[in-house]
Amino acid sequence: MEIIRTISWMKETVRQARADNHVIGFIPTMGALHQGHLSLIHRAKLECSRVYASIFLNPAQFGPNEDLSKYPRTFESDVEQLTAAGVEALFAPDSKDIYPAGFRTYVNVEGLSERLEGKSRPGHFRGVATVVLKLFEIVEPQFAYFGRKDAQQVRILQQMASDLNVNVEIIVCPIIREPDGLALSSRNSYLNPEERRAASALHRALGEAQCEVNLGTRDATQLQRAVQNILSSEPLVRVDYIEIVDAETFEAVSRIGVRPVYVLLAAYIGRTRLIDNLFIAPAPGLDNPLCSL
Repeated sequence: MEIIRTISWMKETVRQARADNHVIGFIPTMGALHQGHLSLIHRAKLECSRVYASIFLNPAQFGPNEDLSKYPRTFESDVEQLTAAGVEALFAPDSKDIYPAGFRTYVNVEGLSERLEGKSRPGHFRGVATVVLKLFEIVEPQFAYFGRKDAQQVRILQQMASDLNVNVEIIVCPIIREPDGLALSSRNSYLNPEERRAASALHRALGEAQCEVNLGTRDATQLQRAVQNILSSEPLVRVDYIEIVDAETFEAVSRIGVRPVYVLLAAYIGRTRLIDNLFIAPAPGLDNPLCSL
């Protein structure tokens, strides 16, 4: 696997691949890779003839009270995993190249960015949209792969790509989980053993919402209450939000109906903030909608 540090060489690598009619798949990451990231690479390897990844710890998406300095940095291990997974090139630029002196242009997807994660982390999605657009412009992939755990982020990037006519298809892949159901996240490494045990409550809470749906519950308040009851039983969990939202607009809904929805939650386990979701899609001809954890 080639490790590329400069924008100019990444662009040249892409130019050569395009000239040879390769289909490029791209997985942008901040490093600290886990099986969730690798699942995206495996999917891309099935669908593309060249797979590129990036590792860039993006300062623009971290708030002043967030964990940029503590974010796990495991570059050597990441390189080993990407090499073993068959990635052809890794783009690992320096921050001063992505945000050179005098940088002042940012991307803001209005409406989708202000609620939920955007409310809890002001400026976060502006930083995400800006860096991902830059990476798309540098790497020029036909396909980019993201995990469904970051559902609001993925929806914002889809809107950005549509609005700005970015010639890339965003592929949303399933959440990868630990055996006890905890969604894989680089931040899971912050949890001590007691917190790690408590964190499994997030999956249990969403599983309870799924059971409620399968029993016929369609009222959003009742679903929120079911999730809250499970989380409240775990003393180490402090809820940030529990919301049932339309999967397209991310506006709150009062009932599950004919449109896909998410049950979204964010919670602190000790000092670590984790997110997770349940996707609920209508299933014509069936009594119950299809739920995906």
